[in-house]
Amino acid sequence: MPSPPHLMTLADLSVSQINRTLSHAAHLKRACIPLLSPHRSASGSSPSLPPSLSLQHKSIALLFSKRSTRTRLSAETATKLLGGQALFLGKEDIQLGVNETARDSAKVIGRMCQGIFARVGEHEEIEELARHSPVPVMNALSSLWHPTQILADLLTLHEYAGRFPSRPTSAPNDGISGIPPLPNLTIAWVGDSSNVLHDMLVTYPRLGHKLRVAAPKGAAYQCPLEVWKRVKELGCDKGIDWSDDPKRAVHGADVVITDTWISMGQEDQKAQRLRDFAGFQVTEKLCQEGGAKKDWSFLHCLPRKQHEVDDEVFDGPRSLIWDEAENRKWTIMALFDQLFGQWKL
Repeated sequence: MPSPPHLMTLADLSVSQINRTLSHAAHLKRACIPLLSPHRSASGSSPSLPPSLSLQHKSIALLFSKRSTRTRLSAETATKLLGGQALFLGKEDIQLGVNETARDSAKVIGRMCQGIFARVGEHEEIEELARHSPVPVMNALSSLWHPTQILADLLTLHEYAGRFPSRPTSAPNDGISGIPPLPNLTIAWVGDSSNVLHDMLVTYPRLGHKLRVAAPKGAAYQCPLEVWKRVKELGCDKGIDWSDDPKRAVHGADVVITDTWISMGQEDQKAQRLRDFAGFQVTEKLCQEGGAKKDWSFLHCLPRKQHEVDDEVFDGPRSLIWDEAENRKWTIMALFDQLFGQWKL
C-alpha cells in the first residue's frame, strides 16, 4: 500500500507545486462563483456544477484543538463543494494525547475518513498524526507553520497583480496559468515571529520576492532554530532582511503584512507583549516615514486588533483583507481536491 502524501508546511512543496495549487484554486473559484454568487459573475456566465467532485462519498476529519472562524468555514464549505462531508472534531470531542494517543487516534480516524485536516497546538502533534495515519494529513495550523494562510495571501496578490505594473518581473512562474503572474515584490512583515511568518520565510524568497521582517528584540520574537534550518536549506535566507525596526522593514515595500501580537495561549503575556510591540502598529504615517512604495497594499490574516493596524489602513483602499479571507476557501479547496481527493500535490 503506498504511503499517503502529507502537507506540514509550504517548505514541503516545490515552486511549481505551489504555483499549480494557486492556479487550481483560481480555476475552482472561477467555476464556483457563478453557482454560489451569480451577482458576482461576469455578464453572460451561467451556473454549472463544480469542476471536481473528488471527495464524493468521502469524509474529511477536521481535528481542531484551537478555535477557528476562517479555517473551519473554508474547510467545511470546500469539502461540500467537492462532494464530500466534513466532520468537525473539536477539543471537547477528541483530545489528542489525553484520553487516547495521537498514534491510535490517527489509525482509527484514517480507517473511517479519507483525510485529516488538523489545527493543533505544538507542531509535534501533527507530525505524530502524519506518522501513523493511513490517509493524507494536512496542517491547518500548528505552533510552527500555517501553510494555507500563505497560499491565500499569494492568490490574493496574483489577483491584484495589476497594482504592481511597473515592477520588474523575473519571479519563477512555472506552473502558473489562469491568473496574472506576479512581478518581483518587496514584502514587509511587521509583527511577531509567528507560524504565518515562518511559512512566508520558506516561500516568498523562492518565488522571487524580497522579505523584510521587523520583530521586537528578545528571544521570544526570534525565528525558531528548526524553522531557520529549513529557511537555509531552501536558500531563502539570502532574500530576507531581519531587524527590530518597523520603518526599516517597510522601506520600499509593495505589500505590508501583520498578524496578531497575542496568539491563543499567550493571553497571560498581553501586557508585556503590548509594551514590546510599541511602535509596530501599521499606519499610513509609519509606512510614509519608512519609505514604503506609494501604492503599497495591506494584508492581515485576521482576527485583527486595532493596536496591530489602525482603522485608516484596515478599512481603506490599500486593504485586501476581505479578498484574502475569502481566498482561504479556494486555496483550501484546491489542496483538498489534490491531497485528499487525488493523493497528490
